[in-house]
Amino acid sequence: MKLALRIDVDTFRGTRDGLPVLRSILDARGIQASIFLTVGPDNMGRHLWRLLKPAFLAKMLRSQAASIYGWDILLRGTFWPGPVIYRRLGEQIRDIAGDGHEIGMHAWDHHRWQVAAHRMTPDAIRAEMTLAHEAITETIGRPPICTASPGWRCTPELLPLRDELGYAYASDCRGHGVFTPHAGPPQVCVNLPTWDEAVGRNGITDDNFNAHIRSCMQCDDFDVLTVHAESEGGAKAAMFEAFLDQAIADGIEIVPLSALIPEHIEPGRLVKGSVDGREGWVAVRSETTI
Repeated sequence: MKLALRIDVDTFRGTRDGLPVLRSILDARGIQASIFLTVGPDNMGRHLWRLLKPAFLAKMLRSQAASIYGWDILLRGTFWPGPVIYRRLGEQIRDIAGDGHEIGMHAWDHHRWQVAAHRMTPDAIRAEMTLAHEAITETIGRPPICTASPGWRCTPELLPLRDELGYAYASDCRGHGVFTPHAGPPQVCVNLPTWDEAVGRNGITDDNFNAHIRSCMQCDDFDVLTVHAESEGGAKAAMFEAFLDQAIADGIEIVPLSALIPEHIEPGRLVKGSVDGREGWVAVRSETTI
């Protein structure tokens, strides 16, 4: 059984503080992961406007966002321009890239992509992706090999806009398995819930979250788990370590996402859908075959 580990780094604080913690956790266990970097301005504080939406407010309250992420993240870019992450924190990025993990492009401006990518012009989208791609290449001395849309906000129209960047795979949608969409590289779906989607719902707490994730895993197949530098590299680090140690003890092989890509990949479609515990739409793998 394989568990592919995806790490999303969304913010300045996640890069500065969370990445070194996760680097230590992974190194101590000999684990290689796929790490998706946000490298442009950290404007995540602008999500506060979404508190006007009941579903987003409920998520922020049940996940105790202020205590987990810190007010510096929650207000970043709200009253002043957010710092450009790769210019300030290149050392942290180079350190984890030097450990041999798969490095992917997540976003230039995470907030802008998550709330507006589906409304931006093709030229604006290409510019955002190129900025992030080139910033990572400049920082680590090689181009990122994969990509993942922030918040799983991706549409079929966005897929061909990054073809020229040459990614080996993408992880833009929720669902299970690996498929080839109408454009772009193979899609590696994320099937397991994230901490912020699960905790505070249906009796799930920090005390039983790891057990909940195990109950969601395929017994004879493979799974993809997404963790965040801001939480599992911060206040939830000990919980994450316990999860990894139990998985290793149970004989589960923890791998980067590329290890799941088969030689022969079936076609599929990426469509808009929803995920329990996550506000708004996300890209999902269509259950309709083509």
